[in-house]
Amino acid sequence: MNILGIETSCDETAAAVVKNGRTILSNVVASSLKEHTKYGGIIPEIASRHQLELINPIVDKACTKAHCTLKDIDAICVTKSPGLIGSLLVGLSFARALSFAIQRPLCEVDHIKAHLYANFLSLDNGKKPKANKKPKLPAIGLIVSGGHTSLYYIKNMHDYQLLGQTRDDAAGEAFDKVARILNLGYPGGPVIDKLARKGKNKTIQFKYADLPHTFDFSFSGVKTAVLYYTQQFKNKKHIPLEEIAYSFQESIVSILVKKSLEACKKKRVKTLVAGGGVAANSRLREKLTTKAKEHKINVHFPPLELCIDNAAMIAGYGYHHLT
Repeated sequence: MNILGIETSCDETAAAVVKNGRTILSNVVASSLKEHTKYGGIIPEIASRHQLELINPIVDKACTKAHCTLKDIDAICVTKSPGLIGSLLVGLSFARALSFAIQRPLCEVDHIKAHLYANFLSLDNGKKPKANKKPKLPAIGLIVSGGHTSLYYIKNMHDYQLLGQTRDDAAGEAFDKVARILNLGYPGGPVIDKLARKGKNKTIQFKYADLPHTFDFSFSGVKTAVLYYTQQFKNKKHIPLEEIAYSFQESIVSILVKKSLEACKKKRVKTLVAGGGVAANSRLREKLTTKAKEHKINVHFPPLELCIDNAAMIAGYGYHHLT
């Protein structure tokens, strides 16, 4: 079964063809990120205007790379929510029209749950790369992105139970805001990750909010602590950027790891899957894998190209709701 996936929840315009919910035949992503960088964040109208221009050629390109035509497509899956309203409308309108035109079933998919499904996809025509073995269910799912930070209990592909979520900023949003405080540009995640690798120290510490007896998160306090700490350097030339980046990132990663493992223990599962843009963070991958191994928990991260918003995860996850 060849599924065409369409994703337009934020600034990416993406289309993919996935076979039987597992094998990626094509995965095309076009981003308007450069247009937003000078504003320090995503401008919704710029994003949706680019998507209006790009969606048709991106879908054509996805079919071409998959060596198929629309006649070979058995169903269409598209992101329904959450996301920017204008961007979502572009993808939904296009998918509904295309479904009607070629007389194929349409499945509207939850973007967040699809991010976790990225761990179940295979990149190489049915082959199973060692780094992307199919996870065993039930599992705990950790979503970490620019707009969401949540923990789910995944019983099966049709049963996702929300355990906790951020009460304020998402993890990726905190990275972006701290990068802005430090004048590092946008997006903040990759540059902070890079700086933090050189900045190990024990002199600067930013305490995370524990929120005991819950699986909720709060990152606004860590962000504010960084702001207050950097204010003392206003009239000084040297700001210890690497040390600040390291301590901030360590605080974020520590609470993500702690809550994720606590959820595994509470639900008595031995599988943990992560998804979302922040799942590409090198320190999160390193620390979560190491700590999980101590508890004999198998951790799965998607390949880096499947951490960002993409349509392969939409097509793959939607397959299970069509069959």
